[in-house]
Amino acid sequence: MKFCEGTIVQSLKAILYDLDGTIADTDPIHFIAWQDCLKEFGIEITETFYKQEMSGSTNPRLIAKFLPQLSAAEGEALSEQKEARFRALAQQLPLTPGLMDLIDWAKQRHIQQAVVTNAPRKNAEFMLKALQLDDVFDRVILAEEVGIGKPDPAPYTYALKQFGLEPDQAIAFEDSPLGIQSAIAAGILTIGIASTQTPKDLKHMGTTLAIQDFTAPELWALLD
Repeated sequence: MKFCEGTIVQSLKAILYDLDGTIADTDPIHFIAWQDCLKEFGIEITETFYKQEMSGSTNPRLIAKFLPQLSAAEGEALSEQKEARFRALAQQLPLTPGLMDLIDWAKQRHIQQAVVTNAPRKNAEFMLKALQLDDVFDRVILAEEVGIGKPDPAPYTYALKQFGLEPDQAIAFEDSPLGIQSAIAAGILTIGIASTQTPKDLKHMGTTLAIQDFTAPELWALLD
């Protein structure tokens, strides 16, 4: 889809949203949860390190990278421990400003909407329920069900197939380098949400727009 104000809506049939860091700014909570769990193994991480090396990735990928000595069962147990810690910390999550306006705008135009996430099922269900979004989206695409997570384009390619659409009929909203890489590799026009990265860095990653949240005038200029 070419970036051209006034024409994007003509071919737009689906909006695809990442979950963590895009629909709600959960990365600070994920950082604390990982920080707590990794301390048990003598690994200290900073917020900068988390944003650069961990944000948006899947748990199996991170555990294999930082704790390759763990067995499959031990890695699975650590993943569940980390996610349980996240859910305990994330009892009240604020929506990214402007999200509901965009959701309503898309519904009025019969544009399909889906969440495409690397989050485990329990976390995705927990977050959508906590945010009162559990019955809002037409699809929730989980990387664990696709079989491979972002940065591979497979989750986004799968979402397009579920809707019967081509890449130029959708746009994606992402906040993390891995998510941006995934959406762009799937051929989808990608808009960066600057919750975990700076707008400048998002643009360098290849996003068409880099905005603070869904209230950004440049987003609505693109859509309307």
